[in-house]
Formats: sequence, structure tokens, C-alpha cells
Amino acid sequence: MRAVAEVRAGRPRPPEGERELAAPLVEVVIPVYNEERALPRCVEQLSRLAERQSEFRIRLLVVDNGSRDRTWQVAQELRRSHPQLGLLRLQERGRGLALSRAWSESRADLLAYTDVDLSTDTASLLPLLRAVASGDAEIATGSRLLPGSEVARSLRRELLSRGYSLILRRLLGLRLRDAQCGFKAGRRDALQALLPQVRDRGWFFDTELLVRAQWARMALLELPVTWVEDRDSRVRILPTVVSDLRGVFRLWREAARRRQQAPSPSLRPDPRRGRA
Repeated sequence: MRAVAEVRAGRPRPPEGERELAAPLVEVVIPVYNEERALPRCVEQLSRLAERQSEFRIRLLVVDNGSRDRTWQVAQELRRSHPQLGLLRLQERGRGLALSRAWSESRADLLAYTDVDLSTDTASLLPLLRAVASGDAEIATGSRLLPGSEVARSLRRELLSRGYSLILRRLLGLRLRDAQCGFKAGRRDALQALLPQVRDRGWFFDTELLVRAQWARMALLELPVTWVEDRDSRVRILPTVVSDLRGVFRLWREAARRRQQAPSPSLRPDPRRGRA
């Protein structure tokens, strides 16, 4: 992977004594690109969630990957009032790149991420973390397509999401319904084992991560969420769809090669052979 310039600003590292505490340490990554307006609200809401509960020691890490507005300056200002807020700045764009760099270097017990727009209700974070911490799943993901999910979004986004889900099930055999929901959590060892295998550094990162986790027979779990579409989203729909389909085709070809290279099941030897 091409080298990425970065600037660190007070990224939290757990002191040695904290390892003896019962509550698991969680690092929640917030990838941002040109989000100077949305970032303060996101940090405030997640900080309040972290303070209201005692099950986990939750820390936040903002990863700015190539913003051209005041996002980095806003993040630095937020850290003055939130000393435990970690900051990481990358010079290249890509949500997958941001998550890969943050997760690969983390020392937390559990890793999670949320999109900065908080389309998914922050109350959905704790059930994800509980599922992973309890051992029910190695990776847990929010799903907008499960019964029980409360979703408000345009018809176009709904049709695209369901169509994409169908493609993943038919071509890649993915058992999960919603690969792209920007709300995931997992055990550090599980995620760090997968990261070297995940090639995509953009929006397809989520899908590739889950597909490879299923190939590795990891325990995956989907949970319903409350989700409201952000009308000010930075996601460019058409380029993202094209990129995702290219990623699907790449994984489909890889799966086909794996099937071709898999050894044929050996025939059980005839016990009568070699007998006089």
C-alpha cells in the first residue's frame, strides 16, 4: 500500500493499569471527509452516550482523510473540550483507508465505527458492543433491512440498497442482508486478522470485510437499527454504485478461482484392495 502521510494529535493509549479493569476498552472510529458542520454534533452525542453507560470504556477517534475544509481545525477545537478524543489525519481519501489505518494500529479490546452523519441512532451502538463482548459474534453490524429496523429514506436509496443486497446474496453468497450500513463493531483480533486481506480503501471496504469474514467462518451478527437518511451526505451515488459493482465482480472472480483450486475430495480407499 502506498505510504500515507499522517499527523497524530493525542491519540489515546490505554495505560498499563487499565488492562486490569473489567470493562472492555472500546475505540469508536469516526471517518470524516469535509464534515466541519456534522462533526461537532457527532462527537457530542457519542460522548454523552459514553458517559451515560458503564459497561464499556468508550473512546472516540476522528480520522480525517484528506478534508479540504476546516474539518481538521474543528476536530482540534473539539479536543480541547474532550481530552479523551483521539485525532488522526491522513492525506489520502477513502473510508476504507481510514478504518484500515485506525483499526490496524488500535490496542482497544473492541473496535467500532460510525458514519459522522449519525444516520444510525447512537442507541444502536451498545447492542452491537454487547453482542461482540459476550462472544455471540466476532463482528456485529447494523442492518436497515431486518424486521424491527426503523428506516426513513428515499425510494431510490431503498431500491438501491435492496438491489445491492440481492446481488451480494446471489453472486457472493453473503448471508447478511445489509453490508453497507455505516455502523459496525468487532473484536480487535478478528478485525486485525482480516485487514491485510481487504484490498478496497473506499466505500466497498465494508462489503469486502464482511465477505472475507464469512469466508473465514467468523461469527457474524446483524442487528436492527433506527436509521434516517442524511440529505447532506457526501456519498456520490453513481460513482459509489459503479465502484461497488467492480468490487463485487472482483470478489466473485476470486471465489471462482478458489473453487477451481480446491482439491477434489479423495475417494475412500477400498478396504478389499491389497488383500490376498
